Amino acid sequence: MIIDIDVLLDYGIPERHDVLLQVEAAAMADQRLLESHLTVTSPERLRAVEGEESIGQRTWAAGLGQFRVEYRARVAIDRAPVDLSNKQANDPRMLPALVVPYLLPSRYCESDKFEAFVTREFSHVGGGQKIMAMLDWMATHVDYVSGSSSGDTTAAGTFVQRQGVCRDFAHLLASMSRAAMIPARLVAAYAPGVTPPDFHAVVEIWLDGSWHLVDATGMAKAEEIVRIGVGRDATDIAFMTVFGSAQMFEQRVTVTRG
Repeated sequence: MIIDIDVLLDYGIPERHDVLLQVEAAAMADQRLLESHLTVTSPERLRAVEGEESIGQRTWAAGLGQFRVEYRARVAIDRAPVDLSNKQANDPRMLPALVVPYLLPSRYCESDKFEAFVTREFSHVGGGQKIMAMLDWMATHVDYVSGSSSGDTTAAGTFVQRQGVCRDFAHLLASMSRAAMIPARLVAAYAPGVTPPDFHAVVEIWLDGSWHLVDATGMAKAEEIVRIGVGRDATDIAFMTVFGSAQMFEQRVTVTRG
């Protein structure tokens, strides 16, 4: 599967501020970069640093006046569909060190608040079947509504409101998975078919000793998702963090099958 990506970010930054970008597709075993070009209007030299767990990279830039980011990439994905229902949960005591943090609550994933609910609703199944049951519950009880949440909305808020956007769905699934002692991490991604077209947030679930991509909104297939970076929650996977104020003029994300 070939995925083509075209991104434009056009912002105004009135005073000089540092900007941390995370927009480039990650080079990984199951997704190969055929082309990748990043252009940033920065008055200072760019500096690339590794992303969380050395997956992908972030780019430091300086913003002053017009701040324009253009990114184009072509990615070859070699990832077969996976039936989660056949996957087993791992003994938490045997997890690799890098996986353990994804059992714990984080700023937007208050998994400790979901323990009673998860035990009551999903104790009849285990492993991947438990994750599938959570996805079924979300499809029935949570609506995808553009503009229904803010940057401060947490998984608990989404659970109460019963609506949200992709990052809210991802936070809620990750929180419920962690509450069930199944590691889950957030993934910033590109995917075709996302409506409205934008950066996408999905989840990776640790089952049978490896990570498996899951889109809690149901909009993207795992075999068509291009990872940008991973982390505990939206804090770690933001596409752009401005350490100051900024005004958006235009933002465009186009993802198509090549």
